[in-house]
Amino acid sequence: MAKDYIRWDKLDNTANLFPVIAGESMTNTYRISCVLKEEVDEGLLQEALDMVLPKMPGFNLRLRSGIFWYYFEENGKKAPRVHEEHTYPCRLIHQSKNNSYMFRVTYYKNRINLEVFHVLTDGMGGINFLRELTYQYLRLAHPKLRETQGDQLSADTSLNREDSFLKNYKKKSKSVYQSKRAFLIKGEKLAYDGFGVIHGYLPIPQLKKVCHAYGVSINEYLVATFIWAAYQENYRHITEDRPIRVAVPVNLRPYFDSITTKNFFVMVSAEFAPQKNEYTFAEILAITKDSLRAQINKEHLEKIFSYNVSNELMVVARAVPLFLKNLAMRLVYTQSALANTTTVTNIGNIKVEKVYEPYIQTVHSFLSFSKGQSLKATITSYQDTLVYTYTSAWQDTAIQRRVFRQIAQDGIDVKIETNGVYYE
Repeated sequence: MAKDYIRWDKLDNTANLFPVIAGESMTNTYRISCVLKEEVDEGLLQEALDMVLPKMPGFNLRLRSGIFWYYFEENGKKAPRVHEEHTYPCRLIHQSKNNSYMFRVTYYKNRINLEVFHVLTDGMGGINFLRELTYQYLRLAHPKLRETQGDQLSADTSLNREDSFLKNYKKKSKSVYQSKRAFLIKGEKLAYDGFGVIHGYLPIPQLKKVCHAYGVSINEYLVATFIWAAYQENYRHITEDRPIRVAVPVNLRPYFDSITTKNFFVMVSAEFAPQKNEYTFAEILAITKDSLRAQINKEHLEKIFSYNVSNELMVVARAVPLFLKNLAMRLVYTQSALANTTTVTNIGNIKVEKVYEPYIQTVHSFLSFSKGQSLKATITSYQDTLVYTYTSAWQDTAIQRRVFRQIAQDGIDVKIETNGVYYE
């Protein structure tokens, strides 16, 4: 009689950090939400999750710790319970209270929320899962859809679990990370560990027209609006020694022909270190464009993750017990975290199968806070609308207001939506 086999897997290079630094104040979770054109039925959403989870090996996992490394093990328990959202988003996911899973699914009115502990996957992997969950929910809610589509996964959904960092690593590289401390935003925190969310809805045709006139990409433009706003609100405190530095995650899949559902991204940084007393928005936009374009190319991106992988592959590092690795990684992380003012991540344009489009209103996403960064931004697009979302632990919203004011001044119709914490 064959023995039961429990599947296990290594963490990817980036994922090794997240269990080390995660805690109540730095949860390392992100949220992706799909807003439907109808109210969500809790029972059907639970049924959809129960059906989809066993088909998605990248989410059907629990985290274990060994002597030298953390590792994944097949979970196999019942799916975590779906429930209506009643707390602030992106709270720490306690595996012991979540059937050992590292994600949660909630809903509110017509919105389905997927929150993921970053150790599992990056935003692309999260989209992969949420899209399948939403498809299955819609098939259960609309039996005619189920009759025509069945319950199988979409042909476009990847189940690939390769470590694309290791696969594409070529040779050891010197560190290209900034360790010099950046300007950090400070202020009065929201009461009761509040979590402020501001969504800015931007028509993509108008946004493209403005970016074309400036000669920049949408990503460059939106990163520059943050730098401009932070500079305008804090210009006395921003110097060459304390520059604004924006961490920008780059999805590596298009550069290295990968379809992995593990993490596969690196960080580059857009830096603004003032060298004169006054700057225009156009000048800051040009600085942002030059800074990002110098870094976002295959050769430079390869150097970044090759440095990370080479450290992991060192024989000495592999033999160091986990608790000592954790101490070292926390120290290195603190230095790198304080080298950035914020993070602006672009999840990209979310596409769904045509048959489901009539049921889906929009998609948006956002990040939890991290050390030194209690204000972050996320960019998500669906059809003709881009959602530029700011999450913040601060009471003051001056930077966010100035961001959207600049966008509006450029002739883009901005619609603002918040989660209400600023009006309590």
